[in-house]
Amino acid sequence: MDTLTERTPRVVSAVKLLRAAERRKSGRFLAEGINSVAEALHAGVVDEVFFREDSIDRNRDVLDIARRAGVRTHAITERAAKGLSDTVTPPGIVAVCRTIDVDLTFALGKNPRLVVVPVEVSEPGNAGTVIRVADAVGADSVVLLGDSVDPHNGKCVRASAGSLFHLPIARERSVESGIEALRSSGLTILATAADGEIDLDDADDILAGPTAWLFGNEAHGLAPEVAAAADHRVRIPIRGRAESLNLATAAAICLYASARVQRRSD
Repeated sequence: MDTLTERTPRVVSAVKLLRAAERRKSGRFLAEGINSVAEALHAGVVDEVFFREDSIDRNRDVLDIARRAGVRTHAITERAAKGLSDTVTPPGIVAVCRTIDVDLTFALGKNPRLVVVPVEVSEPGNAGTVIRVADAVGADSVVLLGDSVDPHNGKCVRASAGSLFHLPIARERSVESGIEALRSSGLTILATAADGEIDLDDADDILAGPTAWLFGNEAHGLAPEVAAAADHRVRIPIRGRAESLNLATAAAICLYASARVQRRSD
C-alpha cells in the first residue's frame, strides 16, 4: 500500500476542507476520529478515508467497515495527518464526507414533536454539544437559525460525537422565516429566558405537545425580538448561587424535560 504525503493531490484537496469557503464550494467536509468516521460510514456519506500509516491496527474495525462499503482508504504519513487536523493531537483517521445539512422543509416535514433551534450560536463546540444532546433525547431535528456556526466545522463535528450523522440538521439565515416555518409545522415555540413568565417545573402541559426550543447565543442569549416571537418564555429555576447556565447545559435541562414529558404522555 502506498503511503500518501502532505503534498499528494488527494491530501492537498482534503486539507482545503478545513476552510469554510472550501466546504461550501465543494459540498464536502472532514470528520476525524474513530467514532465520527464510523458514524459517517454508517450514514453512507463518506467519499474516502485517510489513516496514519502506523495506526492501522487501532483503526482496523473502522477501515474494514469502509472497505466493505466500497469506500477508498489511504495510508498517510504523520505529517499529512497533522495537516488534515485542526487539533493539537490528531487522532490519525479522517473521513472526507459529503455535507449533511438538509433544507428546512425536509427537517420539519414529518410531523415533528421536538425540534432544537440554536439561534445565532457562534461557538462550534457548543453547537456540536447541543446536537449531541438533541440526538440523546430523541429530538426530530436541529435547525440552526441566523448567523450560526457551520455544523461541518471540525470542532462542531467532534463535539457532536457522531450525532451529526443521526438526525436532520437544517440551516436558515432568516430568523423570522425560520420561526414562521416552525409555527407552520404545528410546533409551540418556547424560548429560554432568565425572566421568563413560566417556570420549567410548571411547564409540563406545554411540553407535552409538539415543541420547538429556541436557544440563544452564548454571550448574549436570545435577542429580545426573538424571545418575544416565541409562544412562551421559559425560565430554568436555579436553586443555588450560580448566576446563569451556559448554552449546552441549559439545552440539556430543557430538552430532557421535554423528552420526559412527551414520553410519559405517549
